[in-house]
Amino acid sequence: MPNINGIIKTLQNIMRKDAGVSGDAQRIEQLGWLITLKILDDKDAEMELIEDDYVSVIPSDLQWRAWAGDSEGITGDAMKEFVDSKLFPGLQNLDVTDSDGGVNARAVLVRDIFAGTNNYMKNGTIIRQVVNKLNEIDFNASEDRHVFGDIYESLLRDLQSAGNYGEFYTPRAVTEIMTEIVNPRLGEVVFDPACGTGGFLTSAIENIRKQDVHSVEDARLLEKTIRGQELKPLPFMLCVTNLILHDIEVPNVVNGDSLNREYTAISAKDRVDVILANPPFGASVSDGVETNYPAQFRTTESADLFLLLMMRYLKDGGRAAIVLPDGSLTGDGVKQRIREEFLKQCNVHTIVRLPNSVFQPYASVATNLLFFTKGEPTREIWYWEHKLPEGQKSYSKTKPIQKAEFASLKAWWNKRTENEQAWRVSAETIASNGWNLDVKNPFVKEEEKTHTTAELIAMLHESFAKSDALLKELSFK
Repeated sequence: MPNINGIIKTLQNIMRKDAGVSGDAQRIEQLGWLITLKILDDKDAEMELIEDDYVSVIPSDLQWRAWAGDSEGITGDAMKEFVDSKLFPGLQNLDVTDSDGGVNARAVLVRDIFAGTNNYMKNGTIIRQVVNKLNEIDFNASEDRHVFGDIYESLLRDLQSAGNYGEFYTPRAVTEIMTEIVNPRLGEVVFDPACGTGGFLTSAIENIRKQDVHSVEDARLLEKTIRGQELKPLPFMLCVTNLILHDIEVPNVVNGDSLNREYTAISAKDRVDVILANPPFGASVSDGVETNYPAQFRTTESADLFLLLMMRYLKDGGRAAIVLPDGSLTGDGVKQRIREEFLKQCNVHTIVRLPNSVFQPYASVATNLLFFTKGEPTREIWYWEHKLPEGQKSYSKTKPIQKAEFASLKAWWNKRTENEQAWRVSAETIASNGWNLDVKNPFVKEEEKTHTTAELIAMLHESFAKSDALLKELSFK
């Protein structure tokens, strides 16, 4: 297997020489569309060996092998001209009709990916150097299903400032433990309404495949039951590519805003069995989106609207595991009304409280994993406080959260007792406290801070000085 980190570092160093690419964010986008075309071509080559009549949706002259596969092929001005004048227009205006006159879903996906993608590179020689380096990776030969995830994680680790890109990434340890606990099975429809690069969807695929997929028919059923939606073009492109790498031939992923749909228009035919998601939080929704929701629940906070949306999509008896920030667990007004509705419609049986450094370096907000079932009200909530490893003060990009750390949670899950990490609260107590879900661990006492005599004297002097200043200000009024 190739050294992914080494290849990505080399690619980024090559691209830094191109005057047209400004900053790490644009480098991610450039690598994104290049990797996508490489993977599509690798998968096409695999399908051509399996199926005698297989024909790629990408015209032969636009396939990776035609313009990028030969290390001594077109380069310089000819390469730049080809990419800008032929490759991008050809893919953005791809013929999506199939041989029977219907719509080819895979062709639609490729067209939609490139409709929202740009080429910023200005130097055709550098484009040639980049594609030659990517040709060192054979996505078909790799036994590691996470090779694509490794590429994307490597890109994120190297960002000086992740900015909005951080919202598309949930640590693999978190996606895997959430998926294992909810345990989606073959035939159940799994949905992520803010799927980013597809971390939850690929975890669900792997969970189902290792337990239930034993035939071609099983594989086809799995493909039909994995659904996602993503607003932003870059993660949408990476998600589609990720699912194709996981042998989902035509990923059922939509490029669009899940919130921009009339709440009441989501009906029985749209309902799903399982939701796994880390919806965007800390951001305002697009203008007017909140009007899609009932008047008493209207807000511009994305996490709160996503909670309503997921409740609506889940069928009775359906299961969910989602990531929510502390800010969604508390607050008055609309926030309180949404939480009340949530606890009346769903059995929120478990909340796992995570340290606020789990999503470093992309966000430092404290987060929670909520596990719930739709169709019956909450009677009590069990809380579990996830602790940092011994001797570690916080998570970081070099010391991320590890799946092995959840072993104690899994051992406790089916044999629940209260302990220093676990406690339970009745629904009545929650209701009497304004439906506040931000319940601190009662077994952890606040540490009393001790001060030296010198510190106490300094604090006293500071207090006297503030009092004197206040008295002086009042005497002039």
